[in-house]
Amino acid sequence: MNRIRKGDQVVVTTGNKKIKGQTGEVLRVDGERVFVSNLNLVKRATKPNPQAGQAGGLIEREASIHISNVMLLNPATGKGERTATKILENGKRIRVLRSSGEAI
Repeated sequence: MNRIRKGDQVVVTTGNKKIKGQTGEVLRVDGERVFVSNLNLVKRATKPNPQAGQAGGLIEREASIHISNVMLLNPATGKGERTATKILENGKRIRVLRSSGEAI
């Protein structure tokens, strides 16, 4: 079970001064890397593709961040929190916040 999933609100704990401390929503998880909306933007040159109707030029898109450099955002405190997994009586696993123990 992944600690960070698509749609989670996360805060970046380490990195350059542009992204450190910023918050955003996880767009996708790719192995041990996450893509966070409007964070870690890079410019890429693209060729025009008339079949898809795309113009060429520079486009900005999100670059990945290692999963160890982000923490789940606790909505109650607004700070990054560590997560744990808890097994319920029926055998299901849920994610909980380590500080308070409440389910995510």
